[in-house]
Amino acid sequence: MSVSMTESAAMKVKSLMDSEENKDLKLRIFVSGGGCSGFEYGFTFDDDVKDTDTVVESFGVPLLVDQMSMDMLKGSEVDYQTSLQGESFVIKNPNAGSTCGCGKSFTPADTGAGCGHAAAEY
Repeated sequence: MSVSMTESAAMKVKSLMDSEENKDLKLRIFVSGGGCSGFEYGFTFDDDVKDTDTVVESFGVPLLVDQMSMDMLKGSEVDYQTSLQGESFVIKNPNAGSTCGCGKSFTPADTGAGCGHAAAEY
Protein backbone atom coordinates (compact mmCIF):
# COMPACT_ATOMS: atom_id res chain seq x y z
CA MET A 1 0.00 0.00 0.00
CA SER A 2 1.38 3.39 -0.97
CA VAL A 3 0.39 7.02 -1.35
CA SER A 4 -1.66 8.13 -4.34
CA MET A 5 -2.96 11.32 -5.92
CA THR A 6 -6.28 11.93 -7.56
CA GLU A 7 -6.33 13.18 -11.13
CA SER A 8 -7.35 16.62 -9.86
CA ALA A 9 -4.33 16.80 -7.52
CA ALA A 10 -1.96 15.51 -10.19
CA MET A 11 -3.14 18.12 -12.72
CA LYS A 12 -2.69 20.94 -10.18
CA VAL A 13 0.78 19.72 -9.19
CA LYS A 14 1.74 19.36 -12.85
CA SER A 15 0.70 22.95 -13.58
CA LEU A 16 2.70 24.19 -10.57
CA MET A 17 5.76 22.16 -11.63
CA ASP A 18 5.51 23.41 -15.22
CA SER A 19 5.71 26.99 -13.96
CA GLU A 20 9.02 26.14 -12.22
CA GLU A 21 10.65 25.20 -15.57
CA ASN A 22 12.70 22.37 -14.02
CA LYS A 23 11.91 19.00 -15.61
CA ASP A 24 13.60 17.12 -12.72
CA LEU A 25 11.20 18.38 -10.03
CA LYS A 26 9.03 15.99 -8.11
CA LEU A 27 6.50 16.68 -5.37
CA ARG A 28 7.76 15.61 -1.95
CA ILE A 29 5.15 14.99 0.73
CA PHE A 30 6.35 14.55 4.29
CA VAL A 31 5.21 14.37 7.88
CA SER A 32 6.97 16.32 10.62
CA GLY A 33 6.40 16.79 14.32
CA GLY A 34 4.35 19.83 15.25
CA GLY A 35 0.99 21.35 14.55
CA CYS A 36 -1.99 21.37 16.87
CA SER A 37 -2.48 17.61 16.71
CA GLY A 38 1.11 16.38 17.00
CA PHE A 39 2.12 15.81 13.36
CA GLU A 40 1.71 18.01 10.32
CA TYR A 41 1.87 17.46 6.59
CA GLY A 42 4.29 19.27 4.34
CA PHE A 43 4.76 19.63 0.60
CA THR A 44 7.77 20.85 -1.34
CA PHE A 45 9.24 20.46 -4.80
CA ASP A 46 12.49 18.50 -4.86
CA ASP A 47 14.85 17.34 -7.59
CA ASP A 48 16.94 15.18 -5.22
CA VAL A 49 15.71 11.59 -4.97
CA LYS A 50 17.29 9.81 -2.01
CA ASP A 51 17.97 6.06 -1.92
CA THR A 52 15.43 5.65 0.89
CA ASP A 53 12.63 7.57 -0.87
CA THR A 54 9.58 5.84 -2.23
CA VAL A 55 8.78 7.19 -5.69
CA VAL A 56 5.14 6.95 -6.74
CA GLU A 57 3.69 8.18 -10.00
CA SER A 58 0.06 9.20 -10.37
CA PHE A 59 -1.28 10.45 -13.68
CA GLY A 60 2.29 11.11 -14.86
CA VAL A 61 3.27 13.17 -11.80
CA PRO A 62 6.10 11.84 -9.60
CA LEU A 63 5.66 11.93 -5.83
CA LEU A 64 8.48 11.37 -3.30
CA VAL A 65 7.92 10.12 0.24
CA ASP A 66 10.70 9.47 2.77
CA GLN A 67 10.55 6.23 4.78
CA MET A 68 9.48 7.76 8.13
CA SER A 69 6.68 9.69 6.44
CA MET A 70 5.59 6.65 4.42
CA ASP A 71 4.93 4.77 7.66
CA MET A 72 2.35 7.44 8.58
CA LEU A 73 1.01 7.98 5.06
CA LYS A 74 0.48 4.41 3.77
CA GLY A 75 -2.84 4.22 2.00
CA SER A 76 -3.30 8.00 1.92
CA GLU A 77 -4.76 9.86 -1.03
CA VAL A 78 -3.86 13.43 -1.96
CA ASP A 79 -6.74 15.30 -3.58
CA TYR A 80 -7.15 18.88 -4.80
CA GLN A 81 -10.53 20.47 -4.16
CA THR A 82 -12.13 23.73 -5.14
CA SER A 83 -15.06 25.06 -3.12
CA LEU A 84 -16.66 28.32 -2.07
CA GLN A 85 -14.04 28.53 0.70
CA GLY A 86 -11.19 28.37 -1.83
CA GLU A 87 -8.78 25.82 -3.23
CA SER A 88 -6.71 23.35 -1.22
CA PHE A 89 -4.91 20.04 -1.24
CA VAL A 90 -6.68 17.53 0.99
CA ILE A 91 -4.98 14.45 2.41
CA LYS A 92 -7.25 11.53 3.20
CA ASN A 93 -5.16 9.50 5.64
CA PRO A 94 -6.48 6.17 6.95
CA ASN A 95 -3.71 6.22 9.61
CA ALA A 96 -5.00 9.42 11.25
CA GLY A 97 -7.10 8.98 14.35
CA SER A 98 -8.13 12.64 14.22
CA THR A 99 -7.25 15.91 12.53
CA CYS A 100 -7.13 19.40 13.98
CA GLY A 101 -9.59 22.18 13.26
CA CYS A 102 -7.21 23.98 10.91
CA GLY A 103 -6.88 20.79 8.86
CA LYS A 104 -3.09 20.84 8.56
CA SER A 105 -2.14 18.39 11.28
CA PHE A 106 -3.22 15.01 12.60
CA THR A 107 -2.91 12.57 15.45
CA PRO A 108 -2.04 9.00 14.45
CA ALA A 109 -4.50 6.30 15.44
CA ASP A 110 -3.23 4.48 18.55
CA THR A 111 -4.05 1.08 17.13
CA GLY A 112 -2.18 1.65 13.88
CA ALA A 113 -5.43 1.53 11.95
CA GLY A 114 -7.11 4.88 11.60
CA CYS A 115 -10.74 5.72 11.30
CA GLY A 116 -10.55 5.47 7.50
CA HIS A 117 -12.10 8.85 6.87
CA ALA A 118 -9.83 11.42 8.55
CA ALA A 119 -8.81 14.11 6.09
CA ALA A 120 -6.64 17.19 6.40
CA GLU A 121 -6.50 20.24 4.15
CA TYR A 122 -3.28 21.86 3.13
